[in-house]
Amino acid sequence: MANVAKKNHEPLLHIVKRDDMNTWQAWLVRIAAILVGFLVIGLMSSFMTKMSLGEVYNIMFRGTFGRLLEGKTTLLWRYLQQTSILLCLALAVTPAFRMRFWNCGAEGQALIGGLAAMVCMIEIGDAVPSGVLIAIIAVSSILAGAVWGLIPALFQAHYKTNETLFTLMMNYVATQIVAYYVYITGSGSGIIQPVKTGNLPLLFGQKYLLNIVIVAVLTIVLYIYMKYSKHGYEITVAGESQNTARYIGINVKKVIIRTMMISGAICGIAGMLLVAGTDHSINTNTVGGQGFTAIMISWLGQFNPFIMTAMAGLVTFLETGAAKIADTCFLNSSYADIVSGIVILLVVGCEFFIRYSIKLRHSKKGGATA
Repeated sequence: MANVAKKNHEPLLHIVKRDDMNTWQAWLVRIAAILVGFLVIGLMSSFMTKMSLGEVYNIMFRGTFGRLLEGKTTLLWRYLQQTSILLCLALAVTPAFRMRFWNCGAEGQALIGGLAAMVCMIEIGDAVPSGVLIAIIAVSSILAGAVWGLIPALFQAHYKTNETLFTLMMNYVATQIVAYYVYITGSGSGIIQPVKTGNLPLLFGQKYLLNIVIVAVLTIVLYIYMKYSKHGYEITVAGESQNTARYIGINVKKVIIRTMMISGAICGIAGMLLVAGTDHSINTNTVGGQGFTAIMISWLGQFNPFIMTAMAGLVTFLETGAAKIADTCFLNSSYADIVSGIVILLVVGCEFFIRYSIKLRHSKKGGATA
């Protein structure tokens, strides 16, 4: 009898997949998670700095957006620039992720795209007209990023290599190439002074506006491409099942190679925007780890470019605002990462409860607890 009871014993908790939560309910849960996250970081910051919640949020807001009521918009434009670059990198990895190709090489692909732009700016900056130079920079950056995405795609498609490790290693190769170029160009100083030729033009007198517009256009184009084009359909099918894709006549190897070239090309655009549109120089930290943050943005945005836009804005606000608090109150520089990590953890955690429910074991009639 004891063996039978042990055999029939059920776990106390059951994880059951939900099928009854509406879209609007799911979004209410996500919004609630973000609000709870802001409350938690507000209380934590208040405890560590001895400031009120209002003062904490005020520092975060002003540190990110500046004094908008006084007409000072410099920080706002910088925030939009940072958000657009992060979004651009998230857009880049999305087609690959949708295909279940784990492209962790956005950092290196953007860096190589930026290097291509820098080489054009330095080597042929004075030899061609400004408009022609910018066109050459754009084409060079896109091709460089595409090639850097093509290399791991070829090996995965033909030799089944591990794309995660391959793309991660390509990041280090790109970093060392940039480090060598900076060393020889900077005459051993390790610094390339801002280059005046080949800079992207100002739009309405604003340095960052063109970058923001380009990324906004990319967001719309990628959404249409993924949702309504034949290529987008092939990416989705290949991601669900490569065997099914082959059965209905899709050339999976071709899809892998084409998709990774697109992913790398968009990273190349991000690198061009950073080098030719923002810094006018390059170093090994030009991308600044945003290629890895973009992976998280793509997943949190559920591969939807418009949701990813909101998530990129949220993460940028958290990192910038928390960094301002750390700077104002002399906290550790890791404080910004901790703050953004808390909110992201809550957002990721709420996705579990949106998709699954936890049910307790109940008693059966006429018998003991099962």
